[in-house]
Amino acid sequence: MPVVFVIGEDWKLRAGVRAELRERSIHALGIETAADAARAIASGESPAAIVLDVDAKAASEPAIQSLASRVPTIVIASRTTTVALGSAAKILFRPVQIREIVAAVIELLTGRAA
Repeated sequence: MPVVFVIGEDWKLRAGVRAELRERSIHALGIETAADAARAIASGESPAAIVLDVDAKAASEPAIQSLASRVPTIVIASRTTTVALGSAAKILFRPVQIREIVAAVIELLTGRAA
């Protein structure tokens, strides 16, 4: 079963995306920070994809940059945020609905992402 890390400070978004992915038999972890993601990886979790809800500060964190360069990442950002994650598989701009995020994750996991 693929594992998806849903990383971001907005707990409502994390919980909503996580719940929808789990409904589709995709194991999803809600993670608040890059440090929390590092702990999950150290404990044996290996993400197949990442949903990253960013602000300008989070996008510039070296740990986030490193993780996003190794794992296919869907970035959720405001239109005014300068996203410094050139390796992102897809960038979704706010306002975005949970169903759009889940559809992007499924496309990414099944290899249909463009």
